[in-house]
Amino acid sequence: MSKLHFGPARVPSRESPEAAVGLLQERGYTACEIDFEGKFWMDYAWAERFGELARDADIALSVHAPIAGFMGHAERGKKLNMAVGMLDHSAGIAKACGAELVVFHPGFLLGRERDAALDAVVEQLGELRERLEKKDRAVPFGVEIMGRVRELGTAEDVFAISARCGWVRPVLDFAHLHAVTDGGFTETAAFAAILAGADQVLEPAAPFHIHFSDIAYANRNETKHLPYGEGTLRVEPLGKALKKFKRPATVISESPDLASSLAIREELYAAVGTRSASRASSSAASASRSRARRNSA
Repeated sequence: MSKLHFGPARVPSRESPEAAVGLLQERGYTACEIDFEGKFWMDYAWAERFGELARDADIALSVHAPIAGFMGHAERGKKLNMAVGMLDHSAGIAKACGAELVVFHPGFLLGRERDAALDAVVEQLGELRERLEKKDRAVPFGVEIMGRVRELGTAEDVFAISARCGWVRPVLDFAHLHAVTDGGFTETAAFAAILAGADQVLEPAAPFHIHFSDIAYANRNETKHLPYGEGTLRVEPLGKALKKFKRPATVISESPDLASSLAIREELYAAVGTRSASRASSSAASASRSRARRNSA
């Protein structure tokens, strides 16, 4: 495979961009997803500086939009307008920091047939795109595979949305996939099949964007993220599947604890057969700390 980036689903410090990037490097991370699921907490100046430091450190950034910022609303009105505003602002932050994409959720069926719900998602995304283009913030978006077996957001739904909207990429959440298949992601072939589906709808240079953690589930629906090893999802088969593709990948750990993210990272890099992230980033971290000391002097 091409280049692999790996990092956490949240910025490790909100104190300053320098503190955040310093922690990412110390922990051997080469990616980070900016966590706006609950609320916006970063202004444009913070984002610009964070992006500058991340680029210098070869850390790939992405943005996770607020949970309420989903597309496919059944009715037009306040909730849709609020969602559009959230995604618009997420795109502005992504543009400011140079993020690869903005991750969002596909919404709900809301009593509709699946095709009608997908049509609504695509229509509202088209309207959003027009708004973003006028503001010069038409960054790539990523629609996430969800962990609800009877709701919108299956792998097929996500691939269909991506195919119909060339600027929207699939976000492959393997914890969600493991849940909705009742623990079906234990072999390399299962991971490779999902990667192949994404590969068909992604533009040539775009990386796979992947979410990963161990997961608890019931009745084929996710219940919570678990510390790595407490469930049945393992990252080694994902690493072996990634080796079958020439496309780069960004893997975001949604694990609830640092130890789990670090364990996943080491197992993933070993499976892919590339240099350990922690060793590869040590010299860059030292250089970054030296620059920070010079800048603060």
